[in-house]
Amino acid sequence: MTTSNTDAAQPLVVTADHADGKIREIKLNNHPKRNSLNIPMCDAIEEAMLAAVEDGARVVLLHGDGTVFSAGADLSGDVYAGGFYPRLLRMLGTIQTLPIPVVAWINGPAIGAGTQLSMACDLRVVNDTALFRVPIVDVAIALDEVTIRTLEHLVGGAIARTMLFTGAALSAEDAVRSGYAVQAGGFDDALQLAQLLATKAPLTLRHLKYEFAHTSHAPYDETARGEAAAAAWHSRDVHESRAARAEKRAPNFTGE
Repeated sequence: MTTSNTDAAQPLVVTADHADGKIREIKLNNHPKRNSLNIPMCDAIEEAMLAAVEDGARVVLLHGDGTVFSAGADLSGDVYAGGFYPRLLRMLGTIQTLPIPVVAWINGPAIGAGTQLSMACDLRVVNDTALFRVPIVDVAIALDEVTIRTLEHLVGGAIARTMLFTGAALSAEDAVRSGYAVQAGGFDDALQLAQLLATKAPLTLRHLKYEFAHTSHAPYDETARGEAAAAAWHSRDVHESRAARAEKRAPNFTGE
């Protein structure tokens, strides 16, 4: 287990590896402040995500410590300072464009920027205490266009409008019903989903991430998407999939 962007007393992010390093668990580690987000926490999350790729992980599993995923922006800190929101969007863009899937286990409430953090992930598993709320109408601030469009895309226009116009919460049950969450479950269920993804073809997953990033804060251009597609089509893993079918076994993809 390692820590990121921290002092010795209180690491902001704690990481651990599963499945022989194929899965990098990233835990927001500031439960006393309900895993709220500020510039240092955004830095820690982004650094941990990039380190997971650098270390060869195939999947990231993100969750909060304790009973809260993230209560959103740290209202006692720099949230209203000029640099916080651009820094938040940069971190979210890094997650959206990461070349490996990011699974979020929503272990409790995700409020405001915490909901935005959950939205940036690829797949979500929710426990029964999870809920999502973006109360911008109660604090008199505005969201960026990408966040609004992404929420509309993920939960549907009617639900997105209700959440944003009224500040209403999306429950764990409604998150599953709307498709925002893959399933209800605990950490082991989220880890099982990450383990499934870790068995899939890495270059195909990378291309999918590049394509889905069209709704992100930093979409890939046509050239990058084409190169990612070509890398999957011409990989050794294509031959491995054929051999595995012929030999009636599970493929062992290497990402080459």
